[in-house]
Amino acid sequence: MSRKQKRTLARILIAAVLAAGAWLAPLDGVWKLAAFAVPYLVIGYDVLWGSLRNILHGQVFDEMFLMSVATLGAFAIGEYPEAAAVMLFYQVGELFQGIAVGKSRRSIAALMDIRPDHAVVLRGKEEVTLPPDEVQLGEILMIRPGDRVPLDGEIIEGSTTVNTSALTGESLPVDKSAGDKVVSGSVNLTGVVRVRVESIYAESTVARILELVERAAEKKARAENFITRFAKYYTPCVVIGAVLLALLPPLLNLGEWNIWIERALIFLVISCPCALVISVPLTFFGGIGGASREGILIKGANDLETLAQVDTVVFDKTGTLTKGVFAVNAIHPAHLTEAALLDIAAAAESYSSHPVAESIVAAHHGHIDKSRVGKITELAGLGLEAVIDGEPLYVGNAALMEKVGAEWHECHLSGTVIHLARKGEYLGHIVISDELKPDAAAAVAALRTLGVKRTVMLTGDNEKAAQAAAKESGVDEYHAGLLPAQKVEHVEALLRTGCKLAFVGDGINDAPVLTRADVGIAMGALGSDAAIESADVVLMDDKPSKLPAAIRLSRRTMRIVKQNIAFALLVKGALLLLGAVGIANMWTAVFGDVGVTVLAILNAMRAMKKLPPMNDKIRQNT
Repeated sequence: MSRKQKRTLARILIAAVLAAGAWLAPLDGVWKLAAFAVPYLVIGYDVLWGSLRNILHGQVFDEMFLMSVATLGAFAIGEYPEAAAVMLFYQVGELFQGIAVGKSRRSIAALMDIRPDHAVVLRGKEEVTLPPDEVQLGEILMIRPGDRVPLDGEIIEGSTTVNTSALTGESLPVDKSAGDKVVSGSVNLTGVVRVRVESIYAESTVARILELVERAAEKKARAENFITRFAKYYTPCVVIGAVLLALLPPLLNLGEWNIWIERALIFLVISCPCALVISVPLTFFGGIGGASREGILIKGANDLETLAQVDTVVFDKTGTLTKGVFAVNAIHPAHLTEAALLDIAAAAESYSSHPVAESIVAAHHGHIDKSRVGKITELAGLGLEAVIDGEPLYVGNAALMEKVGAEWHECHLSGTVIHLARKGEYLGHIVISDELKPDAAAAVAALRTLGVKRTVMLTGDNEKAAQAAAKESGVDEYHAGLLPAQKVEHVEALLRTGCKLAFVGDGINDAPVLTRADVGIAMGALGSDAAIESADVVLMDDKPSKLPAAIRLSRRTMRIVKQNIAFALLVKGALLLLGAVGIANMWTAVFGDVGVTVLAILNAMRAMKKLPPMNDKIRQNT
């Protein structure tokens, strides 16, 4: 409980004692008015002042105005005990409401409590403790067990185990050693390591995450905008309705003035829209906070709302469904040994930084004699020509073999096939493939269980590799050999069918498609600026299984939003009707208003809960 809430509780207790004393005292007339006015002012002065201040600023129709008019009106018609009790009960409700909201916000803050407090920097032989935003690029950090990694960097000395659960939602620690990257916000568990800083604090992973979450509240969902517009027009309407309720029946000789004025005041108290105005934004806030705990960053409530409606998911292949790490899968020489074919291929590719070339060099394992390598010529769209041991060697695709007149043949394996030829003689080929992520197939199956009607894979890779990945992952269809612009065309064709489409990519070369989709989802985005900028949803690790979790979270949040809207409107409508016909009294009015608000807030807090396993019951309800 905050200091302000403690003061409010003290005022409630004092006002309750004073009101009880006034109730028991045998007072009449002005003395009775004064006796109840004291506890009323003790407990309600801030409401009266707030209402007056808002009126002076042009904000008339809010809950404080409604409560002020209703209670002062009760005093005007001689209902002193009711006026004091209503304000007292209202403040009790506000106190409980504030406690509930504060608890939810603290829960979310705890989820995102990843901001490092300090950084220990090695300067010469001294260790200097600095705020993370004062550390410069290239400086060396000393990170001990239990410390939170303050900045993104590379381990240059030592080995350890780090906990990245606050960033990725992954509970299992990850082993790190010299040469490995560590990201800010993760926690060092076991060993002492020295880390070279690779990004300043403003550009670090933890800073980007915190900024993203803080900005999420600015992007309102349609449901939130509806509530805002609803409250804007609803409150003046109910004030006009209350005025008419107070004036028309007495003028038409349908009852005494004091009866209808009291009903009008009750009508005003009931009409307070705080249950909707508070609970709906809080639900979205809770949903975004709950998603962050799972390692899923949703940029705004509107993105969360759209994600809940997704019925078509389009995947990139490399780095999304597959690991994005090429490795030599097979070596098929024509007449050389496998070692000899790999040796000359590694020599030819040793100066290239292409992922395919790097995988061939990595597969060699031994020493590469670069003195054998002469001139190297890149052949756009074909491969390369390298002079090895004074003779031209051609390394590339089938089209290159056709061009040099080598009698090549297809490989029965899927993947990227690198052919080699020398003086028109075909030497053989090396198969390089990208491995499917372990949870890719399970993720696609889970999407289908959640009611996603269509899954599509778009890739720039060749037909055979795409076919193999599609078959293994279980997607409904695939399209291979696509340029970025062609991926956009395919997505636009799908959007014209009227579907709600999510595109899942690595966030770098897929930026155009991520932007064009209804929801752009970036995979493996730790340290990827392009992913965070282009996507609407960022999965903080590279696991496709986080996508079904994101959809489940968004759908749960939207169910809670709809529940709160329906519950509040139905109860409000019923109580307004009862108040207008004289069945509901002032006590019922306040209980209905405050009770509905507190129940809606408690329901909204469910959005922050961790997702249960996806069992049959979950499948049925999602």
